[in-house]
Amino acid sequence: MPLEYLTRIATTPAPTFEEEERARLIHHLWTGLGHSPELDEVGNVVLRLGPQEGRALVLASHLDTVFSRDTDLTVHERRGRLSGPGLGDNSASLAVLTALLRDLEPARLRRPLWLVANVGEEGLGDLRGAKHLLERHAPRIASFVAVDGYLGLAVTRAVGVRRYKATFTGPGGHSWGDRAPSAIHALGLAVTALYSLPLPPGPRTTLNVGEARGGNSVNSIAATAELLLDLRSLDPRALVTLEERALSALEGAARGGGVDVHIEKVGDRPGGDLASDALMRLARRAAESVGVELRTAASSTDANAAAPHGIPALALGVYRGGNAHREDEWVAPDSLETGLRMLRRFVELYQERPVES
Repeated sequence: MPLEYLTRIATTPAPTFEEEERARLIHHLWTGLGHSPELDEVGNVVLRLGPQEGRALVLASHLDTVFSRDTDLTVHERRGRLSGPGLGDNSASLAVLTALLRDLEPARLRRPLWLVANVGEEGLGDLRGAKHLLERHAPRIASFVAVDGYLGLAVTRAVGVRRYKATFTGPGGHSWGDRAPSAIHALGLAVTALYSLPLPPGPRTTLNVGEARGGNSVNSIAATAELLLDLRSLDPRALVTLEERALSALEGAARGGGVDVHIEKVGDRPGGDLASDALMRLARRAAESVGVELRTAASSTDANAAAPHGIPALALGVYRGGNAHREDEWVAPDSLETGLRMLRRFVELYQERPVES
């Protein structure tokens, strides 16, 4: 049962950009099941199974979490639920993927199957692991499935995301003795201007300033201030338009505040259609076999990385839970077994497809 792996994975720290310890654990677990996974150049754990010839189905679960290394990762049990930071997203998915590997018979595979525990899905990781895998191996990959999210949910549309870091800089000085422009003032002008930008009524497009900070004391004129900006849309053209207006707003705020601004793109997640129709037919059949009704959604997941390559992709959830990205995230333990059976059936159905010539 996946539960035998869950707590061990969840209590192993894996902040974005610091996934090495959890990667070593997954490598150890998969090796202990009699396989020979590899660590690639960016830290992904990659296991290739089945025939050498032909293009592979990739099942990928991300290693990283949104929590810092000093977060208490203790798993608690209460009223039939397990809870803890990162327990579901994405420890539960990694546990299900590992249990799938335990049950697989590679000699019976008719088509190549790759299992991947990848780095850099969360936050400023910017899909680093999935992007690297696809950029390096796209000709060898037929389909990409991100094993990530809640049971009963399949992501079939990729939300495009652009992220920017804007750093405002001025001369600084003493709050009483100097008359100098404030970087925080410019930041405030920028936030106001950004949230004043018009957003299209549809398809859904969003803007968010997720972090803002600056200055060093109450009686100092701020010499530096910075913000992190997140822009998203289901419409690539709407995203480009919003991006242009947001950059103009940042530059205008700097001019209005009398300071300089340095703007750095820190995230670029491709969006668009994931060409997932054929995969969804298999996913629905697999879900029905375990009594799960599958609904579709649009989101930003590792599956986004497949869009520029024209590789059919989706994200498939394998556990029931809630409070993702909170320290009290919870998972329903029994759901992992259901998710495992669904994922196993999905692989079986995929293997039954005619082998490409």
